[in-house]
Amino acid sequence: MLHPDRLFPADPATREIARQLFAAVGDLPITSPHGHTDPRWWGENPAFANPAELLVIPDHYVVRMLISQGVPFEALGIGEGAETDPRAIWRCFAAHYHLFQGTPSRLWLDHALAHVFGLDTRLAPENADAAYDRIADCLARPEFRPRALYDRFGIETIATTDGALDDLRWHRMVRDSDWTGQVLPTYRPDGVVDPDTPGFAGALDRLGEITGCDTGTWQGYLDAHRQRRAFFREMGATATDHGHPTPRTADLPWPEAGALFDRIRTGRAGPQDAKLFRAQMLTEMARMSVDDGLVMQLHPGSFRNHSAAVLSRYGRDRGFDIPQPVSFTAALKPLLDAVGMDPRLRLILFTLDETTYSRELAPLAGAWPSLRLGPPWWFHDSFEGIRRFRRQVTETAGFFNTVGFNDDTRALCSIPARHDLSRRADCTFLAELVVTHRLDETEAHALARLLARDLAREGYRLDG
Repeated sequence: MLHPDRLFPADPATREIARQLFAAVGDLPITSPHGHTDPRWWGENPAFANPAELLVIPDHYVVRMLISQGVPFEALGIGEGAETDPRAIWRCFAAHYHLFQGTPSRLWLDHALAHVFGLDTRLAPENADAAYDRIADCLARPEFRPRALYDRFGIETIATTDGALDDLRWHRMVRDSDWTGQVLPTYRPDGVVDPDTPGFAGALDRLGEITGCDTGTWQGYLDAHRQRRAFFREMGATATDHGHPTPRTADLPWPEAGALFDRIRTGRAGPQDAKLFRAQMLTEMARMSVDDGLVMQLHPGSFRNHSAAVLSRYGRDRGFDIPQPVSFTAALKPLLDAVGMDPRLRLILFTLDETTYSRELAPLAGAWPSLRLGPPWWFHDSFEGIRRFRRQVTETAGFFNTVGFNDDTRALCSIPARHDLSRRADCTFLAELVVTHRLDETEAHALARLLARDLAREGYRLDG
């Protein structure tokens, strides 16, 4: 299923250099500094229930493709009255496996099926039951539980994404165990920062209860964030994450910011107040990062839950989050004017709008010392997406203003597949620079290691 030269250039000379580069980095330990694996996996270390629960139902890449071709959610085990037989769900998946031809999902799935579960034939309707039985047999063994897979995959660090109100019980369970895996929380405060979040007022009340701060006041609200950030740091966090609709920032005078918070808190906010409050809070979070050293990540540009009917009937994260245009240059200026030259700030920028790569992101990161560029994200963490990113940002921002790769996934078995794809894409790009005499081979080998591992560790301050 997996050719050893997959994704390498067709030109023989360039391919040979790419092979040599990949041979040196393909088996490096995996650093996964941003992702969405379930922290309960690492705390409780449970057995996975069945192949459908592991590889089909939670994977929104899989779900969205099948839905786009008319497969109902219920056939995938999702929603009221859904199919409950995991083998039937798996058969539906196998019957539509051809839909993933040419997509990164096919590469990730083939890699997982071959390398993790030992299948030697691509999934199809005629072998669906045999594949199901093979995977189900594997999942019943201790060596296929989450911690064992972490060790087998060569993961050295993995970060989860955790809400501001989370008690981090699973992380504490990891710390109290004799397992040596490094699982770090990430502070994601969206639910207590975005006034458009359902239940926002109640979340602020809960934030006050947890911290003992008066979240009815602007000062108390900010103090509550500081306390939660400190708790996350104590539990190992090195980063925060912010999934705002846009990268807009603001830096209001203290009285105006307090008045804005009062309108938000008391339900008197106008139609633009939520946008302004989110913008102000990005700057406040940057100031807190200056003080406590947490790396700040900004993930803007997703139109969440594009189908109201799907959201209402099947819930969030069902494949209906769609990219939309964003702009960074003017939007980030208030934050950068406030703290952008402070050497203690590290702000990693992501985008779903590839038109910003060379026009805005590379020039910004190529000037402001606080900025780094995150890798291609979500719809673009593909072979072609990585190549487009490298070609558009490297000339202006170089390599050292980027942070390598992160897999950004909740699908555990796809983690080694995603890092394999990224390393092959970067080795191909570096090989092309060598054959066109823009790099020598010694430089390319050093950069291959940086892109595969070291830039991520430095970018997320994982080594202190």
